[in-house]
Amino acid sequence: MYALILAGGQGTRLWPRSRQDRPKQLLNIVSPSTMLQETFARLGPLMPPDHVYVVTNTVCETEVCRQLTEVPPENIIVEPSGKNTAPAVGLGTLYIRRRDPQAAVAVLSADHVIQRADEFILALRAAESLAQQGYLVTIGIKPSRPETGYGYIEVGVPIATYYGHPTYQVARFTEKPDPATAERFVADGRHLWNAGMFVWKVDRILNAIAKHLPDLHQALAEAEADLGTPDERSTLERVWRRIEPISVDVGVMERDDRVAVVPADLGWSDVGSWTSLAEVLSADEHGNIVVGAEHLGSETTGSLIYGGRRLIATIGMKDVIIVDTDDVLLVCPKSRSQEVKDLVERLKAENREEYL
Repeated sequence: MYALILAGGQGTRLWPRSRQDRPKQLLNIVSPSTMLQETFARLGPLMPPDHVYVVTNTVCETEVCRQLTEVPPENIIVEPSGKNTAPAVGLGTLYIRRRDPQAAVAVLSADHVIQRADEFILALRAAESLAQQGYLVTIGIKPSRPETGYGYIEVGVPIATYYGHPTYQVARFTEKPDPATAERFVADGRHLWNAGMFVWKVDRILNAIAKHLPDLHQALAEAEADLGTPDERSTLERVWRRIEPISVDVGVMERDDRVAVVPADLGWSDVGSWTSLAEVLSADEHGNIVVGAEHLGSETTGSLIYGGRRLIATIGMKDVIIVDTDDVLLVCPKSRSQEVKDLVERLKAENREEYL
């Protein structure tokens, strides 16, 4: 098996710690290692380092290489620009197919937390068993709450059990639902969170792209013709300009008729906001989580205090997020941490690049 780690995201919901030149996957958000390094380390029992490929962007390329010294430099693939996951998956798959036309590939995000690493490996092995039968496979996370920020997968007809994991055909995908629908999905026991982790054979996914996203397939075919030649970079930049952004979930998985899911309980989080980060870190006796800061609190409970060099003092704070960096101080209720992305958009609109 090979792995394709997608490491081009911006992590805007973890601003101001996550920045354009140092997005969350390149930060030690939850442990001494960075999230990218943790993702790579989890794959150790499954494959050698040279079977790991990474798709990233021009801004992060140097830092990705610095952090993953065991991964051969030629396995670091640089997109000319971010076009969502379907183009990134297609491009990375071309490089892997050149090396091994029969390869099975696990596609993983670089910025997810997985607390049960052993279970993660078993789930990937089960998914590989399905991929060898021609399925496009996704890993489905057993939901712990009616979350409206995730997509859902409805399980269909059972297939078989591999490595202790019952597996199923996918009945349907549902994009982020409203609260009532999310509650119904969790209650019925037939729905899983879509975590964006996939396993498939290289030809199977490329053929699916050709069927469901023919324009992307044509662009990838033009790029592939010049891979390994002096024209590789210029050709890629030329074809990339005409590619329309689309996710592999929407562009391929939701349209294909042979898709399977492996349900798994991985202790998974996409760390998609400061509030979700707080859910995977340990709190003190007051329910506060203090990271990298000295905190002096009075009647402060249920809060995340994330800082650096300065003492952070609070009085009467409840369920708030405080993030202190060298140039930005963020304060917001936990319940509104998803709106951090809106602040980033405002900074972009105002050309405040120094804070991005």
